Amino acid sequence: MLRVALLDMYNGEQNRGIPMLNSILGRYADVLEYDHFDVRAKCEIPDLSYQIYLFSGGPGDPLESGGMWQEPFFQLIEDLWQHNQLPLGEKKHCFFICHSFQMACHHFGLGEVTQRYKMSFGTYPVYKTHAGKAEEFFEALPDPFYIADFRRYQVVNPQHKRFKDMGAEILSLEKLRPHVHFERALMAVRFSPEMIGTQFHPEADPEGLLQYFLEEERKKSIVEEHGASRYDRMIRDLANPQKIQRTFETLIPAFLEGAVEALETELDFA
Repeated sequence: MLRVALLDMYNGEQNRGIPMLNSILGRYADVLEYDHFDVRAKCEIPDLSYQIYLFSGGPGDPLESGGMWQEPFFQLIEDLWQHNQLPLGEKKHCFFICHSFQMACHHFGLGEVTQRYKMSFGTYPVYKTHAGKAEEFFEALPDPFYIADFRRYQVVNPQHKRFKDMGAEILSLEKLRPHVHFERALMAVRFSPEMIGTQFHPEADPEGLLQYFLEEERKKSIVEEHGASRYDRMIRDLANPQKIQRTFETLIPAFLEGAVEALETELDFA
């Protein structure tokens, strides 16, 4: 059995992300076993004995300081990167989501993490870059494809020299907004052949989210904060099998299946 480390970045707050990741991982119980690490609330950091690392989203400022978990968390990212630079040995496969994606981009110096002028909340199209159109994990998705996006922060101002030096590539950007003068945020990055991350939530199960957002109190709260039109659009997108459902069924499964195939190939040649 291959081992997965699920890094929970929600700081003890109630969320949908971890249950949805648990559900996805449960589909691969015949080949994967996983351990849950409560990083921010309990300062639980996995070691390098796992083959696959799933870094969740989470609330708050990704550049906050003072947490005892932060230094070992960033050290883990660096150790995983350095491990994968070794010419021999088993590679470590990593997927960074939202909050973790922002922290990884900051750690590698790939862009600037800033607060958005307005919270992104709902479902949106994102657009593939040239590299994104060649990305294996994105092959089954149209351009643009639809994502679930809930964030107050963003990664902008990409450092193209640093991208080139690392061999990293921007895979997708947020939608064009010609009516406002804001830079388009990075929405997905391939850091290396074994490391990838998304600003959005590819684990977002549209059926579960639809039930969640249709609850009357939650609907009322969202409409008051974000408006009825955005709420209605989100509900329509969640119910459309060609939008969020397609992304949900594609990205994390492609990552996990790709990691399993690569690791099993390594074992065959070991």
